[in-house]
Amino acid sequence: MYVPTKIFFTKGVGRHKEYLASFELALRDAGIEICNLVSVSSIFPVGAKIINKTQGLKMLQPGMITHCVMARNATNEPNRLIASSIGVAIPADKNMYGYLSEHHPYGETEKVAGEYAEDLAATMLATTLGIDFDADKNWNEREQVFKMSGKIVRTFNVTQSARGNKNGLWTTVISVAILLP
Repeated sequence: MYVPTKIFFTKGVGRHKEYLASFELALRDAGIEICNLVSVSSIFPVGAKIINKTQGLKMLQPGMITHCVMARNATNEPNRLIASSIGVAIPADKNMYGYLSEHHPYGETEKVAGEYAEDLAATMLATTLGIDFDADKNWNEREQVFKMSGKIVRTFNVTQSARGNKNGLWTTVISVAILLP
């Protein structure tokens, strides 16, 4: 067993008359279609380095068993708004793990979906770190509390949205965190 040392983020959209083919096209758009993806839960590994997508894609090999955290959504309803988002929260303490969250809503814009996923990851990390906060406050207010605590160093999201194809083709969106050795 290994603990991933690198992580990169990607996203994609696919459209096709077949549901599975639209997913394959989303994987191609994200650049990860050559991998055998294994979904894992949402822990950002201790000490993992974020690398850019170009660097990460160069490390992939056809057929490689590749661990990932994936948010995925699909529709064949014309013009239906869909999104997928990965939220990320990284602690200031380099000896502590962080969180990744997945969110896959209908009817939310890219901005709304991304903020929700980011908030979710940050809230999970904040509760682990014992940060005192008011869960009823909006994300912008809680984000300030989290960052001012000095315990959370960075939060962000990777989000993909799309409208369902006007002719009823399947539309699939994915947002993915790829974990590498």
